[in-house]
Amino acid sequence: MQPSQAHPISRKWPAQFPDWLQLYSLPTPNGIKVSVMLEEVGIPYEAHRVDIQANDQFSPEFLALNPNNKIPAILDPHGPGGQPLALFESGAILIYLAEKSGQLLPLDAAQRYETLQWLMWQMGGAGPMFGQVGFFHRYGGKDFEDKRPLQRYVNESKRLLGVLDQRLAGREWIMGRDYSIADIAVLPWVRCLHVNYEADELLELARFRNVQRVLADWLDRPPVQRGLNMPPAPHSP
Repeated sequence: MQPSQAHPISRKWPAQFPDWLQLYSLPTPNGIKVSVMLEEVGIPYEAHRVDIQANDQFSPEFLALNPNNKIPAILDPHGPGGQPLALFESGAILIYLAEKSGQLLPLDAAQRYETLQWLMWQMGGAGPMFGQVGFFHRYGGKDFEDKRPLQRYVNESKRLLGVLDQRLAGREWIMGRDYSIADIAVLPWVRCLHVNYEADELLELARFRNVQRVLADWLDRPPVQRGLNMPPAPHSP
């Protein structure tokens, strides 16, 4: 029996290709990070849709893989030392896949840490702040009479976009000429501000011209276009 078949998660999401890396996700910004990374580096994988509307993330099978009940998560039957590896947290997964494939994370120590610095900037700053803008502007929080929370997150998101815009001035990607996991971490969240949160005017996105330029270049990449819709939505009856 393959390791992916032996794991409890296979009871709910059986693997059609158990020798491949198994991805449990949704095309949210954090989920897109991992599906795009897998498409970029060419690791064979099988994508399973975790339906958060049906509380799949709280099922015993999913919790056996990720006790933090968040997507994305992976199960690699060929992990370090040839042993299976279950892994959650999108940033950790990006680092793992970069090291597994030998791609998109510099070997030079200084550049490696600089890349990880921008990954952590997304994990600790841009992701949480942009997500709060989405909640208070587009989703449940929009009905709050007190608009101070929204304004707090709008101000901080604008500041972060300004930091990113300055970083990208005169650069093709966050790390310069070299595309990396930093871009794969940050850009799904920038895209989300427009596609999901409809916050273009609120955040004055058009004035961050370097950010818009690099986002457009990122969206033109075929691996990105494939990864944006993984796992695919179920077919309507």
